Amino acid sequence: MRRTLWRPIAVVAILILTVSAFVNFFLTHPATRQQLRQTTPSVLIELLALYLIFMLSLGLIFQATLKLCRTTLPRQETLLVTMYSSIINFFGPLQSGPAFRGVYLKQKYHVSLKNYSAATLAYYGFYALFSGLFLLSGILGWWLLAVILISAGMFVGLRYVRIPIVQRFWQLNLRGLYAMAVATFIQVAIITALFFIELRVVDPHVTFSQTIVYTGAANFALFVSITPGAIGFRESFLVLSQHLHHISNSTIVAANLLDRSAYISMLLILVVIIFGTHARRRLLTSVKDK
Repeated sequence: MRRTLWRPIAVVAILILTVSAFVNFFLTHPATRQQLRQTTPSVLIELLALYLIFMLSLGLIFQATLKLCRTTLPRQETLLVTMYSSIINFFGPLQSGPAFRGVYLKQKYHVSLKNYSAATLAYYGFYALFSGLFLLSGILGWWLLAVILISAGMFVGLRYVRIPIVQRFWQLNLRGLYAMAVATFIQVAIITALFFIELRVVDPHVTFSQTIVYTGAANFALFVSITPGAIGFRESFLVLSQHLHHISNSTIVAANLLDRSAYISMLLILVVIIFGTHARRRLLTSVKDK
């Protein structure tokens, strides 16, 4: 019983501490409040539009997952499952969204959980790779491009290596892997654009190169967060990596407040779309029929 209780208690405790820290910082830093008040409606519209495009990138990632699992879904159903899982993922602990998609695919389409887990790990691998490259760009600079080109050349060269285990790798669904890599890069690029707009609203002196490093650090919070939207964890990663992106704590806090507001607004739009199209009834009915 104690083991089952510690997780929700830990989540609530972290949320309380994080929200308290946010409120205290917000009250004791009038300059930050002034910066956020200057946010224009056009900026909020830009953020909402980008977050809706971000949802499409999640749909592309889900499609790539389906390719790796050798399964197909209608486009409308793919989008609805993506919207559902995004809402669940925000409010649930850890990665509740991918877990929901795995259960859904297992129940309705009899997709092997092993195959789905492997496809999900491929996504996490690409996500960590791109985020790591973004983070290292602050150290390597233009040398990072050389590292990418050399790595890509070595990867392609593996195709001509006559080792059984390597040849078996190339027999996998490469189209699915390529689609996953492209979709994941699109997702990370959209996140970078979102962060750049938010940071520039708070501090016009933030550069795009700083934002790239900032994005790499923020993305790694995905792997350890147990709070909604990685609240508290993302900010911790950004503060710890401050020596790489050189963005002040006040800018980090203000930009993240703006980001959470925009993301929650997007989730509310998704809720309206889901209930407006009676998606919940359609999904539950299709699962029961199976």
